[in-house]
Amino acid sequence: MTCLRLNTIGATTPIERHKLKVTVLEHILGQEWEITPAGGATGEAFYAKNEDQRLFLKRNSSPFLAVLSAEGIVPKLVWTKRLENGDVITAQQWLEGRELKPSEMDHELVAKLLKKIHRSEPMLGMLSRLEKTPINPEDYFRTVMKNIDGDVRGLPVVEQAIRFLIKEAENVDSDEKVVCHGDLNHNNWLLDENNQLYLIDWDGASIADPAMDLGMLLYWYIPKENWEDWLQVYGQEINEHLKLRMKWYVTLQTISSIQWYKDKHSQEEMDKWISFLLEIMSQEN
Repeated sequence: MTCLRLNTIGATTPIERHKLKVTVLEHILGQEWEITPAGGATGEAFYAKNEDQRLFLKRNSSPFLAVLSAEGIVPKLVWTKRLENGDVITAQQWLEGRELKPSEMDHELVAKLLKKIHRSEPMLGMLSRLEKTPINPEDYFRTVMKNIDGDVRGLPVVEQAIRFLIKEAENVDSDEKVVCHGDLNHNNWLLDENNQLYLIDWDGASIADPAMDLGMLLYWYIPKENWEDWLQVYGQEINEHLKLRMKWYVTLQTISSIQWYKDKHSQEEMDKWISFLLEIMSQEN
């Protein structure tokens, strides 16, 4: 790791902070590199380009990134540099590729990569060393529900969903705990030009029941009549307990999404998730 000094005094506005971040990256890489924001909610990710060289840069990525890179889950980690103020800059390969389309989520590459993730002992070991404690259903329920306001709780379908969650909470615990990504949206799957699939954006990683990942992916993207075939490629036989666990977790995640979009004042997206919850509640396990 390389240690660098940075004086951050005076960077008070978003524009000033952004310029400061670019200045730091230019100091690390050199003035010949073109640095542009990579988007994202945190504003801590950047693209860097110098002739044929391309990098994806991020500030304060989790140490978990090194294991993800070694396991081939994310694009290769090229280097890590530590600033004197304690911040860490990581550089990964910037690959030519594209996000998966929703219709491509039933591809066997997705099932096989998720299987690899959920079976990875190095990844589980690293998250454990980072003091991530396994999530159990009741604690997860309490964590989500404390952020749900009265308006969302008062929606009839949410009231129905909460009754289901409370009723089944003691029936969905599982001894199986794996590394879960937590946001398997199709936008987080990157397919490169060599047909290599990666799963990115690991900020929400946890140790939990694999049904937490499986539920949202299957309910959102895979027709129910194809679940058994998809899970066979993933390496799991479908059974009533797994179906109950998936429904339980996806129900709780959906309530959380309704609240999230309400807080963002996005009525259209909020309505979409309410409709999704209605669909979940109308189905048998």
